[in-house]
Amino acid sequence: MKLSADLRDFSARIRHEFTTPDVLIRALTHGSVSSETRPDNQRLEFLGDRVLGMVIAEALFLGDPSASEGQMAPRYNALVRKEACADVAREIDLGAVLKLGRSETLSGGRRKTALLGDAMEAVLAAVYLDGGYGAARAVILHLWAARITDVKDDARDAKTAMQEWAQARGMAPPKYVEIARTGPDHAPIFTIEARLEDARSGRAKAPSKRAAEQGAAEILLEKLESKT
Repeated sequence: MKLSADLRDFSARIRHEFTTPDVLIRALTHGSVSSETRPDNQRLEFLGDRVLGMVIAEALFLGDPSASEGQMAPRYNALVRKEACADVAREIDLGAVLKLGRSETLSGGRRKTALLGDAMEAVLAAVYLDGGYGAARAVILHLWAARITDVKDDARDAKTAMQEWAQARGMAPPKYVEIARTGPDHAPIFTIEARLEDARSGRAKAPSKRAAEQGAAEILLEKLESKT
């Protein structure tokens, strides 16, 4: 089986030429369109997550010999979490080549963070199966290069950092309250407020509840740290 023109272009964007095109096609096949003759990408997602983790852990370990485990762990988490994978997927326009069912397409599946993150991991597994660890490592280091260079010393996600801030002061973790949901069903915008028990709060909007919660936590942290 030969790759279509759009998949050849996609392969060029990730800098890997597939010798077994079927594995890439499977990596891009969502469960909403899978069948007995066209399996979905869930098994590949499982493998790709582990391949990504190994490459990123190695890159952090070798890239900063003086870094402690306590410094490397949050950097690692920031680089392999679903949102990071989805951001990389958007940069290479992975959504445009995903194979989705009609309902998932109509509900904005090509823009969903969870779906894009899963597909990105599946693509990495496809590269690994097609070309081995060296090929997968090269693709990951290429696509994640700027993120690895710029990852912060304290790279915990905002919700984790906010929870630790509260616990260190004997306070309960903040509550995340949905204030509003606007826009059409296929492309909603959520407004979430992070509230501490003393009424201090931060509010953010995003296309998913998870992203809005992270944004609200980040804004609240910024407010708190600006007053310390």
